[in-house]
Amino acid sequence: MKHSRSASPSESEAQSESSSSSSSSSTPRSSTRALRNGLAAAAVAVAPAAVSADAPQAPDVAAGVGISANLLYKQPGGDPKDKDRLDIYTPPQAKPGEKSPVIVFIHGGGLFQGDKKLYTRLGQFLANEGFVAVVPNHRLSPDVSHPAHVEDIAEAFAWTYANIEQYGGDPDRIVVTGHSAGGYLAALLALDPRYLAAHKLTTDTIKGVLPISGFYHVERLAAERPKSVWGTDRDVWLSASPARYVRPDAPPMLLLFAENDTPERRQESRDLVSELREKGHQNIEAEQIADRNHLTIIRDFGTEGDVTAAKLLEFSNALLRKD
Repeated sequence: MKHSRSASPSESEAQSESSSSSSSSSTPRSSTRALRNGLAAAAVAVAPAAVSADAPQAPDVAAGVGISANLLYKQPGGDPKDKDRLDIYTPPQAKPGEKSPVIVFIHGGGLFQGDKKLYTRLGQFLANEGFVAVVPNHRLSPDVSHPAHVEDIAEAFAWTYANIEQYGGDPDRIVVTGHSAGGYLAALLALDPRYLAAHKLTTDTIKGVLPISGFYHVERLAAERPKSVWGTDRDVWLSASPARYVRPDAPPMLLLFAENDTPERRQESRDLVSELREKGHQNIEAEQIADRNHLTIIRDFGTEGDVTAAKLLEFSNALLRKD
């Protein structure tokens, strides 16, 4: 596995979804200048607190990677915050006519903040590993409420399925992943068939799902979240919960969570695994990532020795590689 430094989401974004950030992993110290270089794509959007000299560094991974930015996936378009657009990263070693497997990554931020531009380095990392990486935006609360967030992700997925061959990707080999609220959206998209059905697709078009520090039982946390996200109706909370739609024929799933996530967040993954297995799902696992918290499990994605990136590559290669 090649190792690289992913663009860091802001600490406030990660902390909005979990209070576990107070316990961080041990990482080598590097210069502030090197870190700024690693965060170039996100510098205008990240608060100064996110520029931490403790973040590990690795060689640049941008060379040769193709980037198609701000592609409109939602009609009629025109969102003033570009929440109807996505970015695509293509492998530098791709050959003409060759179709590469695809990974769709959904950003976190509690469904009320976050942006695709914070994950340029993650997209470049995945492209360097031979995947076409798709990183969509989606509308955020308080501008919208559930189910608008997942409806946008379903539309981004449908656009990807219909158009990714133009960018060297294989629509029949797509894995969906995401961090925190992005992991929640990935799981909901894969488990509740209604959202893809609106685009005449089934969840079988998703070949695997890998949520990272996600949550799956909205009723457990909605009361403490901004009311603009899921509202106050418990029936809506239950309807918005991936756990409500567990079934034996769901796509293969690997749930990752951080050793230093909150106990409640760790339990979310363990409970979903149990619930899926009780329904007869045969391809579901959960793994704890050591020496990580809710922020560092995504901030340090792809750095030297990072287990999160290694697990995503292992999972995706096993499902998507034809050879």
